[in-house]
Amino acid sequence: MEGEIKNFIVVWITVLASLFYCHTIGKFIPKGTTRLFTLLPIMSLFLFLHLKLTTIHLGSITCFFIAWLANFKLLLFAFGQGPLSSPSSSSPPISFPRFVLIACLPIKIHHHPPPPPNLQKPSKIEIKEYPSHKSLETVLLHARNPITEPDTTRSTKLGSKGYHKSPLDYATKVVFIAMLLQVYKYKEHVHPKLILLVYCFHVYVSLELLLALMTVLARAIGQVELEPPFNEPYRSSSLQDFWGRRWNLIVASILRPTVYDPVRRISGRLMGKKWASVMAIIATFSVSGLMHELVFYNMGREKPTWEVTWFFVIHGVCLVLEIWVKKALYGKFRLPAIVSGPVVVVFVVATGSWLFIPAFLRCHADVRVRREIATFVEFVKEIVWSFGFRSFNVVSVPHGD
Repeated sequence: MEGEIKNFIVVWITVLASLFYCHTIGKFIPKGTTRLFTLLPIMSLFLFLHLKLTTIHLGSITCFFIAWLANFKLLLFAFGQGPLSSPSSSSPPISFPRFVLIACLPIKIHHHPPPPPNLQKPSKIEIKEYPSHKSLETVLLHARNPITEPDTTRSTKLGSKGYHKSPLDYATKVVFIAMLLQVYKYKEHVHPKLILLVYCFHVYVSLELLLALMTVLARAIGQVELEPPFNEPYRSSSLQDFWGRRWNLIVASILRPTVYDPVRRISGRLMGKKWASVMAIIATFSVSGLMHELVFYNMGREKPTWEVTWFFVIHGVCLVLEIWVKKALYGKFRLPAIVSGPVVVVFVVATGSWLFIPAFLRCHADVRVRREIATFVEFVKEIVWSFGFRSFNVVSVPHGD
C-alpha cells in the first residue's frame, strides 16, 4: 500500500505539471491544429500514466479522471471549446486552480442562462427551457422533434438545486455499500443471478457516491455551483430519459461536443439529416464503450473481450429504435410511465448483468475491493499507532537537570 500511495502522489504531481503546461499553452497559442499538436504529448501521456497504479480505488479512478475526462476536455480546449476555454473571446482565461478542477474532476459548472430576449418566440423558449445539462439524445429529440416526455420534463426544470440530496441519503448509501461487502463473503451460498443483481446496484451506488464526493470537493475548493452527476436513474421512463437526463450526466455532457456533434455534422453532409443523428448516437455509445474498456483494462490488465463495448452499442441501437417508434406513434399511443419505467430498469439491469458486470467478475473486483479497504485500514492504523507511539516517547523521555 505504501508503494501504491507513493506512485499515486507521483502520478498526480505529473498531472498537475502537465496541466500547468496546457494552461500556459492556451495563453500563447491560438486555438486550432497548432494548439492541438502542442497538447497531443500530454494527451498521450494521460492515456498511459494511470498504468503505474494497480489498485482499483486509485488506478481505475485515476484512469477515468485523466485518460477519459481530462483528455476529452483537452481535445475541446485545443479548438477553443468546452469547459476549459473562456466563455467568450473577450473573457480572460480561467484561473489555473479552476482549470485543474474542471480538467481532472467529473464536474460541470452550472451556468445560469440569460432570459430569452424575445418572449414572443415559442420555438426558442421550448429549446431553452431545458437546463444546461441537456445532452445527446435529449437534445436530439426535444430540439428537433415535437415528441416530449411530460412525466420527466418537470424534474428537469428544477435546476441543479432540485437534485441536491441530503447527507442522510448518502450516509444510507454508504451503509448499503458496507452491507454489500459483507454479502460478498457468502456469495457461494447465494444464487448467481441474485449476485449479478447485487453487483448492478453496487456499481450504481459506488459511482454515484464517487461523483457526489468529487462534486462536494470541487464546490468546497472552487466555490462554484455545480450540476448534479445523477438524477435518480431508477425513475427513468425510457432509454432516452435514462441516458439523456438521468445517468452520469457529466460524461454525457463531454461526449456530446467531442463525439456526437462532430459525427452528426459530418454525417449530415455525407448521408443527409435523416441518418446523421443515427450515426451520431451509435458513434457516441461506441466511444463510451471503448473508454469503459480502457477503465476495465486498468482494473484487470487483461485482453479486452469487448463485451462492455457491445453493451453500449446495443443500448445505442435500442435508443435509435425507441426514437423511431416514438416518431411513428406520436399522438397515437404512449405507454404510461408506470409501465415503461420498470421495463427500462429491467432492460438496463438485464443487459448490464449480461455484458457489463462480467468485466468486474473477471478482474475479481469484489474480492480486490474488500482486500484494498482492509489493507488501507491497516495502513492507517499503523500510521496512527506509529505517530502515537513516537509522541508518547517524546513525552515520556525525562529531561535532565
